Amino acid sequence: MGFPDGFVWGAATAAYQIEGAAKEDGRGLSVWDMMCRVPGRIHKGHTGDVACDHYHRFREDVAIMKDIGLKGYRFSISWPRVLPAGTGQVNEKGIGFYSELVDELLAAGITPYVTLFHWDYPYDLFCRGGWLNRDTVDWFAEYASVLVERLGDRVQHWMTFNEPQCFVGLGHQEGYHAPGIKLGLPELCRMVHHVLMSHGRAAQALRAGSKSDCAVGIAPVCHPVLPATDSDTDVEAARKKMWSVNRDSIWPLPWWFDPIIRGQYPEDGLARLGEYLPIEEGDMAVIAQPLDFIGSNTYQCDGSVKAADNENGWEDVEYPGDRPLTALRWPVVPEALYWVTRFLYERYGLPIYITENGMSNADWVSKDGKVHDPQRIDFASQYLAQLSRAIDEGADVRGYFHWTLMDNFEWAEGYKERFGLVYVDYATCERTPKDSAHWYRGVIASSGTEL
Repeated sequence: MGFPDGFVWGAATAAYQIEGAAKEDGRGLSVWDMMCRVPGRIHKGHTGDVACDHYHRFREDVAIMKDIGLKGYRFSISWPRVLPAGTGQVNEKGIGFYSELVDELLAAGITPYVTLFHWDYPYDLFCRGGWLNRDTVDWFAEYASVLVERLGDRVQHWMTFNEPQCFVGLGHQEGYHAPGIKLGLPELCRMVHHVLMSHGRAAQALRAGSKSDCAVGIAPVCHPVLPATDSDTDVEAARKKMWSVNRDSIWPLPWWFDPIIRGQYPEDGLARLGEYLPIEEGDMAVIAQPLDFIGSNTYQCDGSVKAADNENGWEDVEYPGDRPLTALRWPVVPEALYWVTRFLYERYGLPIYITENGMSNADWVSKDGKVHDPQRIDFASQYLAQLSRAIDEGADVRGYFHWTLMDNFEWAEGYKERFGLVYVDYATCERTPKDSAHWYRGVIASSGTEL
């Protein structure tokens, strides 16, 4: 198995999904607090008010990470916990929590990988227009400056956004996620541009304020298109479809990576939706701040294609055979991790971290007091083998962050779905490492040779 020396074996979480303490120590409201109080929007009316109580139990959680042998921990910071109104006065207890968490991680020999924004947009700023308001670029840059000022002496690895397609598309087009509204393409494209500008300004702030060398990335949803066969023609067909904006949508990857890495929006995207992008002079230079790495959140794929003699160069085909499904009814497609890594590295040539990959499973504490999750072990083993294949072929992959460290509040699904390596009893918040956590410890100890 091809995992290089220094490969970062990690796990990931998000603030609203695990922290709890939603009304403690001066934290402001987020759009997810707003969403959770709307009847019928979250499974069984669940909320993140307590979640996994990580805010009070973080030392216990870091001890679990150390026992598993994690080399890195990717977590997000709650914008309204640090800046309750989204801008202005800093909440000292809020930033103090993250400072203590970073210290605890470093003492345990675990490198912090910080995500600035994982969907919990400040409610006060949402009431001022949110991502539709161009001022959000300044608000986000201010937030990034606060974080790097307080944490930049110890944190070197930063991600600006997690899955921008989701908080724009699921939150503002489908209304399935917070803030739960449905807008049209003109408004969505305005938001895309403001998010990308916010990324650029935040990258500038992080580099300007860091007290040591820092690495800046972004972590979109990266689901590949699969070739129907390994033939050169089918591989090229899959590559073409993956890197095309072939529909009126803000989901395709070129919308998010091309402006940052190549300094321009994809031409086919501009032909479709360019009239809706509020581009002003100098905007593209702000967006195109150099990336130190690409984050890839990969769970599924965007279908399979074969080569075709038509204007696109591809034809959609059905998956061969019946795919197994996770508890969330997502298809299990291990080769997705190979193709997404290969295609990303071919196109952009930047180091890659797999910033999320995992599955929801039907887990419970057995009568022996343990949590047996062989499906998750098999899932991770197969996906990691495909990642190893990409590395063996030359892709520069620096780390893998399993989603997720512990069972948590799974957004609109509430506490119904369990993605964690660690089982959480939501009534008591007791933690029980699952069989997969013990398996992952062995993988890490063997540097990935024992999958």
